[in-house]
Amino acid sequence: MKAVMKLNPGHDNMSLETITEPEVTGDLVKIKVAYTGICGTDIHTFTGEYANSKTPVVLGHEFSGTVTEVGPNVQNVKVGDRVTSETTFTTCGECEYCLEKDYNLCSNRKGIGTQVNGSMAEFVISREESVHVLADSISLKAAALAEPLACCVHAGLEKTTIEKEDKVLVFGPGPIGLLQCQVAKAQGAFVILAGITKDKERLELAKSIGVDVIVDVLEEDLTEVVMKHTDGYGVDKVFECSGAVPALNQGLPLVKKKGTFVQVGIFANKMNPLDQESIVQREINYIGTRSQKPSSWHLALKLLEDQKIDVDKMITKVVPLDEWRQGFEAVMGGNEIKVIIES
Repeated sequence: MKAVMKLNPGHDNMSLETITEPEVTGDLVKIKVAYTGICGTDIHTFTGEYANSKTPVVLGHEFSGTVTEVGPNVQNVKVGDRVTSETTFTTCGECEYCLEKDYNLCSNRKGIGTQVNGSMAEFVISREESVHVLADSISLKAAALAEPLACCVHAGLEKTTIEKEDKVLVFGPGPIGLLQCQVAKAQGAFVILAGITKDKERLELAKSIGVDVIVDVLEEDLTEVVMKHTDGYGVDKVFECSGAVPALNQGLPLVKKKGTFVQVGIFANKMNPLDQESIVQREINYIGTRSQKPSSWHLALKLLEDQKIDVDKMITKVVPLDEWRQGFEAVMGGNEIKVIIES
């Protein structure tokens, strides 16, 4: 089968290869891939900045498809099922995190598309526990966004909660930021989205999917906008989805006292300047959130089933597997929202 592989560490070192189709054993499920989303992690792997990928490996971990074969121990998934899958392929199964199904925190976890072959291929395998059969109302295209949506659900509905009366500020109108906005709107919150001038089209898209207020922080005074809409108190929750240190430190003073700041975006450097005074003096809850876990997927898929997420406006480019490089270049060009590969 054809597969997009990272062959060696470093910049690029990627190509479309012909490899053997995966075989099913035990509780494994073989899936004919329909669509795979290109994630920021995939881009970092391409550029050589993501050290967790074990080469050679087939990339891709945001995907959907149809089951073509199941292992002898599979009980609840059958050939013909339309499915998506969590990214967890194996865990130790013994640590306290595994016992609580916090697989995202298992130190021995192996992920699809990073440590084991992923979905930028004609076929992929996953363990039954990670596979989710899709409701009829969820398209295969929409299901390819289930993984990033699950990350946003974990951040917004599991690491904290979003109440109907909450005022929420989101930094970064990329795919994660736009999904985070929609998760908040699905709970009935009032949402402000902050970006910069080059994000103009993404900010306009955000308005069309229900975001209440958009702010270009290079053209407008974000503090003034936030205080205007919060009676001078600041927002109840901030979700920092850009991974930009200036956004982090601009956002901390805009959280109301006793409010919550959730760090969703990943920073380029391990150590960064942090406005600790705002955290201490305002008694802010500063929360880290990593990836997603099984419970996140059930919530995410329910949002998709109930048509609470506008997927069609999110996906702005589809490329065939043979043209994967064009898809990566489109993501790196910054002019698309979400690019997916059709296998």
